[in-house]
Amino acid sequence: MAGNSQRRGAIRKGGTKKGAVVGSGGKRRRGLEGRGATPPAEARTKHPAAKRAAAAAKAAAKGGGGPRGSAGRAAGRKDDDSPEMVLGRNPVVECLRAGVPATALYVALGAENDERLTESVKMAADAGISILEVPRGDLDRLSANGMHQGVALQVPPYRYAHPDDLLAELRSTAEPALLVALDNITDPRNLGAVIRSVAAFGGQGVLIPQRRSASVSAVAWRTSAGAAARLPVARATNLTRTLKDWAAQGIQVVGLDAGGDTTLDDFDGREPTVIVVGSEGKGLSRLVRENCDSILSIPMAGPVESLNASVAAGVVLAEIARQRRY
Repeated sequence: MAGNSQRRGAIRKGGTKKGAVVGSGGKRRRGLEGRGATPPAEARTKHPAAKRAAAAAKAAAKGGGGPRGSAGRAAGRKDDDSPEMVLGRNPVVECLRAGVPATALYVALGAENDERLTESVKMAADAGISILEVPRGDLDRLSANGMHQGVALQVPPYRYAHPDDLLAELRSTAEPALLVALDNITDPRNLGAVIRSVAAFGGQGVLIPQRRSASVSAVAWRTSAGAAARLPVARATNLTRTLKDWAAQGIQVVGLDAGGDTTLDDFDGREPTVIVVGSEGKGLSRLVRENCDSILSIPMAGPVESLNASVAAGVVLAEIARQRRY
């Protein structure tokens, strides 16, 4: 008779609808729990946004040479319209301590808890940042080497000011302009340090070129110690043309170079000024150098040939701030 499991040769398979089914004894209790809110597009493995983020993280890992546990674990953006994913417990907690704007904190299911993870979750909750628990495989796809340590922080793209708007804002103040432009500075730590120095010594903004320059990433945010939230950073399509426009409006353009024609001891920084800082290796590019009103050098007593770009900018800014106090 059909369906008669008692007939000769019939075998009842375990787990079928007929008869009692053996339970899991509570071992699959987590599988019955809700998974919470739907993760954003970047955290869904099949979504194109997640594939773009994974490709950006892989490209950043190949090109970045940051120290272990810091920038080396921060995945870079593919472009300025996509968010940045900061990976690793130390980078994430450092970003949250520095007040880096973030939209989501991802924690892998079953991640081992420690002081850094506890602090990250607490700071994210206090700041109103979404906290999402996702499968570990999703974080694996966002990192090139899987060294996310079960936590990731999503940082939105930085909103740059326009050079014209930055200058117009300065026109409305009584203080003379004090700006810093960066030429061929590709290390985000240098960018963050310069932003911090400009804010500390009374500067009003930083100018960077759109190409061949570090961007205001999470690494720059951390290095600036939160100053990037208070100081505008403008981005120029053509740095040389922007400097020419500023010079035509009465701002002296001063480049920094070890072989300059003017020393810092003889420099008068009380006029509206933009300090142009080149990279430590290449220095100022030819076109930028040709459009500077003067080239400034820092006198040094020791045998050191040159200073780090951010250190040199800090020295000059401190001297200009001293001059303007008297």
